[in-house]
Amino acid sequence: MTKKMNSKDLKNKSEKELKSLLGEKSLALKNFRFAVAGSNTRNVKEGNALKKDVARILTILASHKVHKVKSS
Repeated sequence: MTKKMNSKDLKNKSEKELKSLLGEKSLALKNFRFAVAGSNTRNVKEGNALKKDVARILTILASHKVHKVKSS
């Protein structure tokens, strides 16, 4: 099972790190969905955790964009 991401940890990461993490989590979610379709997974909660992690990362990236626009 994947470890839950804390929003505090994510806020301290750079935009580049967040984008790479988003790619990793999205790929893991895609692989999870294929595993569920093929009945190869037992831990169904992992999918919910991955979706929430992706949402957290996207929220932090959006807030970074807002702060950049306001500071310009």
